[in-house]
Amino acid sequence: MNLADTGNHDGMVWLAGGEFRMGSDHHYREESPAHDVSVAGFWMDEHPVTNRQFAEFVKATGYVTIAEIAPLADDYPGAKPEMLRPASLVFTPTDRPVQLDDWSQWWCYEFGADWRHPTGPESGLDGLEDHPVVHVAWADVNAYADWVGKDLPTEAEWEYAAKGGSTGEFVWGDELVPNGKHMANTWQGEFPTATAWKTGS
Repeated sequence: MNLADTGNHDGMVWLAGGEFRMGSDHHYREESPAHDVSVAGFWMDEHPVTNRQFAEFVKATGYVTIAEIAPLADDYPGAKPEMLRPASLVFTPTDRPVQLDDWSQWWCYEFGADWRHPTGPESGLDGLEDHPVVHVAWADVNAYADWVGKDLPTEAEWEYAAKGGSTGEFVWGDELVPNGKHMANTWQGEFPTATAWKTGS
């Protein structure tokens, strides 16, 4: 969440505006071409919105997220009736190597998955109150931002903040794993079957 120059700045940091190199020519096609961008100064939350915070919003407003609403048949002509139920995608590691050009191999359309039930209808938020809220669409996070009196960061603002002043591909430079050391919470092992995320090495 960001806020231009007024309001309550508790839990936020001020980022002075500046220029940076946005995007990349070395990873995903949608990130290219890399180009110079200038952003004005802005306030930004130090941490992602948590389940606890989002629950306060829902309790105060009665808001219902997109994942909790059954899709309309008119919006999905030809859809099987049994598929028109509330659902969301859940990351599900496979038990064998799969083709990495087909994301549906490790994302499962799970009926009953939503922000209150992050891995499916039998799951809950016990112990996850201070974890980032998940299964929220743009309309959901925009409604939350309006409720707290803030704005969503633009793509440029988000990347500017994430780079932390770095001029490299990553916040620590141009190498993903300099000297063999993992610098971030990076998947290690064969994706999506083996060892998951861990920091350092």
